[in-house]
Amino acid sequence: MALLHRARMHPTKFALLAAWLPGRPWYQGPASGDVERVAAYRFDDPAGAVGVETLLVRAGDGPIHQVPLTYRGAPLDGGDEWLVGTTEHSVLGRRWVYDACADPVYAATLAAAVFADAGQAEEFFETDGRREYRELSMAIAGSGTRGAEVPPVGAVRSVLDDDLTVIVTDAVELAVVRRLDGGTASEGAVLTGTFSGQSSPLPLAYARRR
Repeated sequence: MALLHRARMHPTKFALLAAWLPGRPWYQGPASGDVERVAAYRFDDPAGAVGVETLLVRAGDGPIHQVPLTYRGAPLDGGDEWLVGTTEHSVLGRRWVYDACADPVYAATLAAAVFADAGQAEEFFETDGRREYRELSMAIAGSGTRGAEVPPVGAVRSVLDDDLTVIVTDAVELAVVRRLDGGTASEGAVLTGTFSGQSSPLPLAYARRR
């Protein structure tokens, strides 16, 4: 379950992405301009400390890009290269926003989603002590068996950032599809997603045991 706040962020995550995306090797789109949200899904951090959100975004008339982010209350050890930026959250204070592909919390939750069909977090706004359900903007499904054993992911050993961003850990190799245009694929178990305007499942990520 993801508890969200009706809060302000300055700068917004989309302002951070507008500055960060043009420098990525997998990005296709204008070098400047607004970034629009297409859909999103979240994973639960079992420890409840890290926000894990994957945004599907588009800049101008470019393709839809998949951008996993983690939100932390303190810097990620060794994560400077993967920092998208910092923002001030009106409820939570300063947040460090990372490309989640280098974050071990994201790697573990993605592995669970692919291998064990763990699904996405339900989202609730917390307002004056009450929780209001937020309708999910997309559906995801892992090709693994629900509740199956997930290999221990551990630390992220390397990240190879390309059209498929490959995350290497001791037990698992994960591949995140960056452009959802059907042009990239990999082997292994797969996470797929559907959203408004996309009724047939698109591959979002792949996973295989090492």
